[in-house]
Amino acid sequence: MPSAHEVALDPPYAYGPPPAAAVARSVAADFLVEEDLGFAPAGNGAHLLLKVRKTDANTAWVARQLARAAGCPPREVGYAGLKDRRAVAVQWFSVPRPRSSPDWLAVRGEGFEVLAAHPHTRKLPRGALAGNLFTVRLRAADDDGTRLGAALAPRLAVLAARGVPNYFGPQRFGRSGGNLTRAETPIAALPAAQRSLVLSAARSVVFNAVLAERVTAGSWEQLQAGDLAVLDGRGSFFAVAAPDEALLARCARLEIHPSGPMWGAGQPESGAAVHALEMRVAAQFPTQCALCASAGMAQERRSLRLRVSGLVCEAEPHAVVLRFRLARGSFATAVLRELVSQWSESST
Repeated sequence: MPSAHEVALDPPYAYGPPPAAAVARSVAADFLVEEDLGFAPAGNGAHLLLKVRKTDANTAWVARQLARAAGCPPREVGYAGLKDRRAVAVQWFSVPRPRSSPDWLAVRGEGFEVLAAHPHTRKLPRGALAGNLFTVRLRAADDDGTRLGAALAPRLAVLAARGVPNYFGPQRFGRSGGNLTRAETPIAALPAAQRSLVLSAARSVVFNAVLAERVTAGSWEQLQAGDLAVLDGRGSFFAVAAPDEALLARCARLEIHPSGPMWGAGQPESGAAVHALEMRVAAQFPTQCALCASAGMAQERRSLRLRVSGLVCEAEPHAVVLRFRLARGSFATAVLRELVSQWSESST
């Protein structure tokens, strides 16, 4: 029987095994992600928002190149989030507005180019985006895109109507789970650049384990007494003492979702059987939970369910192309794993 750790890294499917086999990201261009900030640049201010296209490049590395062009320390470069290396990503960065500004549209390097530059009032903080738009090419294992599209059609309809479990993807845990292995090291002994990755991995494995239990029980998309319901696409939540017909209807429409714990000091605010389940699962990850608490992290919540918006599928002779939008902080791998087996992974 697999351990809780193994289940969290390879969690159960919501709708049974994937209906088809395909390969994703055989080349970087097969995976395009575009950030949706959800707001327009201010048009004035002491910073610049830079729209950057990067191909097969690491986000942190690109940030260092932009810092060099702006003549500022790398820590002063802002970006909303990390994007996979093996992909084409159109994302936003911020830099302090230099006195002598370069021609930003001419700034480029190996694997990146600046597409636009706009004055803005402040540094771009982590998480400051509304969502991400994905265009993913899945290459058919039998080289027949039409057949692959037909095999995926019923499952795509289910995902559009019901969403997918909001699992953290394998890139959160690092190559071969390396970020989790480092959780055995006291946080103060880790290099500063690794600390946030290790803490994120520690929280994420506990969340995945809780979600895996609720997927197995069939309750991941249903509100239960004691749940903390999260508003779709937002971080605010409220307690559910007992779900009534109105709340159940909102949940069925994917307006609200059950949530799971992002671990920190103390205990989750959930109640009843939900709280008992979360505490039981967390007890199987004492090192990770203690690490989050010792780092001063607070108990937070994350939606157990992920809405897949604008999902369309177009067949090509040898592949299909999927287009969809996900809320910030979620992973396209959560969608792909419910659709196809034999897809390839990449790490940020």
